[in-house]
Amino acid sequence: QVQLVESGGGLVQSGGSLRLSCVAAGSVSKIGAMDWDRQAPGSQRDIIATISESGFANYENSVMGRFTISRDNAKNTVYLEMSSLKPEDTAVYFCCAKIHVDSEDRYGRDYWGKGTQVTVSD
Repeated sequence: QVQLVESGGGLVQSGGSLRLSCVAAGSVSKIGAMDWDRQAPGSQRDIIATISESGFANYENSVMGRFTISRDNAKNTVYLEMSSLKPEDTAVYFCCAKIHVDSEDRYGRDYWGKGTQVTVSD
């Protein structure tokens, strides 16, 4: 069984910074692409940052230049460094990863964490 567990959310003032972490635990043989999504109240869940297995990153326009996604493959962990936070960044942040559970798991499947709340005050 595989679990993704996010941490690092909280309340921060506008202009502040937070670092989110997400660790994949359980039966993990290999992790492919990983991403961070977020969902604000009344809105759909959007992908805001992705990172390939080799470390190539892509960002949604609203976070480009302010957020940095990174990963530590030895620790099965993905991070999201968030700076210059704005009230509109307030949302529940989820991580997602394509995980292969053993060497015979050729295609893997996507797993999601339960999310961590980020609230940015004015």
